[in-house]
Amino acid sequence: MTDLHFEKHEIEGLGGLPIAVHIAGEGRDLVLIHGYFSNAATNWIRYGHAARLVEAGFRLILPDLRGHGESGKPHDAAAYPPDALTDDGLALVDQLGLTDYDLGGYSLGARTTVRMLARGATPRRVILAGMGLRGLVHTLDNGGYYRNVLTNLGSFERGTSEWMTEAFLKTTKGDPVAMLHILNTFVDTPAETVSTFAQPTAVICGTDDQDNGVAQELADILPKGQYIEVPGNHMNAVTRKELGQAMVDFLTA
Repeated sequence: MTDLHFEKHEIEGLGGLPIAVHIAGEGRDLVLIHGYFSNAATNWIRYGHAARLVEAGFRLILPDLRGHGESGKPHDAAAYPPDALTDDGLALVDQLGLTDYDLGGYSLGARTTVRMLARGATPRRVILAGMGLRGLVHTLDNGGYYRNVLTNLGSFERGTSEWMTEAFLKTTKGDPVAMLHILNTFVDTPAETVSTFAQPTAVICGTDDQDNGVAQELADILPKGQYIEVPGNHMNAVTRKELGQAMVDFLTA
């Protein structure tokens, strides 16, 4: 798992912001977008999902969202307009010349995937992991929770949800100022729009994960949606080998 070789590329995101992109493997192009507070290395590489997918014959393209990982993290609020992450994602597809590719993400990555679809992206297949319908149509449902964590760092009782969220931010070396601004980029996608996405779509979610609503509801309104359950909750389902295996099984079926 550790000998997987990633090449780091850089594309120009919205406003010229440098967006880091990690690429490995040969075969069919698969773009995967990580979650909030995370980065490509933590979300996809650390727990073996990337190695599993490369072994299955995919060329993995893993961007770090703006404000995250090795991408630009400006502290100016103007660098985080609504749908900025979507603009970056569409720029990636354009600048890398992707035409026949698959697209997916976890949590905020899934939401960004949906926004890309809503704005014209045309992948062949889609993976929406750690996401339910509510997390797409009411994006700031959890916004108050994260705003509270980010503006009260160091004040939470050990073992609480907020404490664990802050601990994860420290693990990923996340930038609290950039993370706060990211909340301003969220854009709702109406259920009516989601229901028009015709691609075969795997909605993969932890058994105990309803952080972004009910995944089954999302799968149900997608014309070609299928719900795949893996063990875990929102924070730890991404660490389970079952997540990577579910993605491989869906993409190679």
